[in-house]
Amino acid sequence: MKNKINIELTNSESIVLLELLSRINQENRTELFKDQSEERVLWDLESMLESKLNEPFKKNYSVLLENARNEVRDKF
Repeated sequence: MKNKINIELTNSESIVLLELLSRINQENRTELFKDQSEERVLWDLESMLESKLNEPFKKNYSVLLENARNEVRDKF
């Protein structure tokens, strides 16, 4: 049995992270990775988030994403 850790994210944090991972993975930026295992972990994390979130499949996703970014962004 593999050792596992749990990380808690808010829904908004999850949406923002999914968007970032999706963009990185779509751009095929292999120069960012020192080893393919790093890329594998990002693919897996993106997949896990996709399986938990409904927002990316909604018609108003761009609005939901902007709201999530506003909630997560530092307040000045």
